[in-house]
Amino acid sequence: MPTSATKRPGIGGRTLGLIISTTLLFAVLSLLSQSFLSSYTMFVISRQMAFYVLIALSQAFCLVVGQMSLAVGAIGSLTTIVLGLGLETWNLPAGAAVVLALGVGVLAGLLNGLLITRLKIDSFIVTLSMMFIYMGLRSGISGGSPYKVPESFRAVGQGSLLGIPYVFLLVAVLLGLVGFMFRSTVFGRRLLATGGNAAAARLSGIETGRMVVWAHVLSGAFAALAAVLWASKLGSAAPETGDDWLIVSFAVAIIGGTGLNGGIISGLGIFMGSAIFMLIKHGLVEVKANPYYANSFLGLLILLAIVIDRVRQIYSDKQKGT
Repeated sequence: MPTSATKRPGIGGRTLGLIISTTLLFAVLSLLSQSFLSSYTMFVISRQMAFYVLIALSQAFCLVVGQMSLAVGAIGSLTTIVLGLGLETWNLPAGAAVVLALGVGVLAGLLNGLLITRLKIDSFIVTLSMMFIYMGLRSGISGGSPYKVPESFRAVGQGSLLGIPYVFLLVAVLLGLVGFMFRSTVFGRRLLATGGNAAAARLSGIETGRMVVWAHVLSGAFAALAAVLWASKLGSAAPETGDDWLIVSFAVAIIGGTGLNGGIISGLGIFMGSAIFMLIKHGLVEVKANPYYANSFLGLLILLAIVIDRVRQIYSDKQKGT
């Protein structure tokens, strides 16, 4: 059962604040650019948001149990190479190549989780090391060259239904399932309890080590899924896939209200976090901000989210003390 430190996902003050912030950003960009509300711009933004959600979920699953994964992008990159090998080199059917690629992501996450729990090594050290291992494998196998994918494979990543990207619709369903899992299933509550208070979770009979492993497995699975869909969107399996995912994974998850100390996650919050992140990136382009400073703006955004979360936590602790 969840401990007192564990919060189930829902529309609380934090998520409501994200909704308001997203609405304000949307309104400002609508005023700044006449083309912002065009169907093409909405298609591009919603599709990119979907990828940000998947990347953030791959990090959030680790954060929610009090862990982290620096190997999120590297797993996506390695998955992309395996997908490319399956499609171009081994001439596998698209379905088989996708299953193989997703399997690699799951195995990579499993390996991370087992190293952390069995050897009792901090997740930062393990995933940092594995990041370099996975990145080295992708470079060595591919030689830095992208793989071709068949035209039919691009349908999901590039297509739409009534103007809504297929990727967006798929991710919306997945996000709903994730929210249901944390809100209504024993497995989800055990993940939350592990991150909320691991010692109390162990005393209540939860195998916290197993929960940590599962968190990393799910992290690897979502990173792999993001990579597969990204290849479908690009029309090629590029080895540099995932190179910029690390900052995205933390930024969207943290902005979306995922607790850095574990035990807190909101599916709706992550969705809003992806919207804020995407709208700010789009806004920087609209105002013609110097692109060399883009990461500085995004870094400040992450820091602001962390500071707000910390202030909220301090205020909450004081309220409990009184």
